[in-house]
Amino acid sequence: MTFEWPGSPDEAALEFYDLSHPWGHGVPAWPYFEDVKIERLHGMAKSRVLTQKITTVMHSGTHIDAPGHVIEGAPLLHEIPLSAFFGTGVVVSIPKKKWEVVTPEDLEAARPEIRPGDIVIVNTGWHHHYSDSADYYAYSPGFYKEAGEWFAARGVKAVGTDTQALDHPLATAIGPHGPAEAQGGLLPWAVAEYEAETGRTAREDFAEWEPCHRAILSRGIYGFENVGGDLDKVSGRRVTFAAFPWRWVGGDGCIVRLVAMTDPAGTYRLETGQGA
Repeated sequence: MTFEWPGSPDEAALEFYDLSHPWGHGVPAWPYFEDVKIERLHGMAKSRVLTQKITTVMHSGTHIDAPGHVIEGAPLLHEIPLSAFFGTGVVVSIPKKKWEVVTPEDLEAARPEIRPGDIVIVNTGWHHHYSDSADYYAYSPGFYKEAGEWFAARGVKAVGTDTQALDHPLATAIGPHGPAEAQGGLLPWAVAEYEAETGRTAREDFAEWEPCHRAILSRGIYGFENVGGDLDKVSGRRVTFAAFPWRWVGGDGCIVRLVAMTDPAGTYRLETGQGA
């Protein structure tokens, strides 16, 4: 069956880029999350109505972390103004390899320039590894304290990354932090491998638990994790972003469809979020 989607001729002037990974059965999950469960309650042969029941952690796939996710008393989803989820920003390319850190120097040198009020998405190239694998989760590069403090000082609106979390994996519970600290982390074999490769301990290099999360979320700067999709197509560009989470009272995060928009014809003046 072929559909022709309705729309006004003016919409052809806009270009849309989906920066979300596909979501569904078998979606990759962070090490301590349960797998997504999808049950078909009705089917076309039974009732000619398809209904599905989904059980999931909202921090799966491409998603938002609300400030209240890690900062007690900070805003939760229903307390974030809608305007925060729409605005101009940049996608910057900062290629990184296994376990490398995105530094303030990287962010200063990034182009287009990161400005106060920007939504900032960092493309490390790691979204190409997105899968239920050690490669994606355990070996990821990422932000650490200094990058988080840089974003906070710059006064950006939101921060996103194409990696497993807003912090380097060894600064999360994957390393010797948080709920699994006594066991050497959720993935102690990864910690041992890091220490064998570098000759340093994970505790030396990543002494703090999720400091980038804390630096930005404590300032009301929410975050996107597991960004992907068409990310390479808009890297090095200033664009307009939109990603609206559920109106979930008390929500600490939400699966979203992050979209970048450009306006080659100049019809909508998207960089300022205004119509023509």
